[in-house]
Amino acid sequence: MSYQFITSATLPTRHGEFDIHVFENQDGQEHVMLTVGLPKVALEAKKVPSTDSSTTKSSQDAIPLVRIHSECLTGDAFGSLKCDCGPQLDSAMQAIQKTGCGAILYLRQEGRGIGLTNKIRAYALQDQGHDTLDANLMLGLPADARVYDMCKPMLAHVDVNEVRLITNNPDKVAYLKEHGINVVERVPSVVGVNDINADYLATKRDRMGHLLDQEIYTAAHLNK
Repeated sequence: MSYQFITSATLPTRHGEFDIHVFENQDGQEHVMLTVGLPKVALEAKKVPSTDSSTTKSSQDAIPLVRIHSECLTGDAFGSLKCDCGPQLDSAMQAIQKTGCGAILYLRQEGRGIGLTNKIRAYALQDQGHDTLDANLMLGLPADARVYDMCKPMLAHVDVNEVRLITNNPDKVAYLKEHGINVVERVPSVVGVNDINADYLATKRDRMGHLLDQEIYTAAHLNK
């Protein structure tokens, strides 16, 4: 599937100012990228030599900090405690503003790609005691229907081919690497843990392979 850049503008937010870029695929689906310090800083990073430890650190710091974030209306907009999506988005925006170099790739694939209506149907099954993975399967849907084919053209738009990726999901790391984007560091994101989403996070860790073990065991809500 092909993707094309449509337009961009500045976007002041409570976390700071971003540039917002809109992309569209051949079916008219829109995806958004928020950036800070790109492409200028990304291009400068390629020029930094790495002959000693201090210079290597400088080069590492210049590599864009990137978060691939799939749309979550309930978490991002309504502050749902069923997931950790809203806090992850806020944390990534804050971190990118702090470093001054990075991007949020906001992908329009609600509910791990199953859509909003099916996501709420899955919520209803979760209310009956089923975990997030089994709820999808009981509806005849995949556990995770997300795709990341739009990430490379979005990053290419700002001349980025090397990233520090904010994620707990090894699939995102693998996809970028398979498509020629060098992931020099995986930056964990363990935020928004609460009593309501503890089982949800444990399912992602135990059944979906998310890399939460080392970090998540420090959260008291999951030590049960």
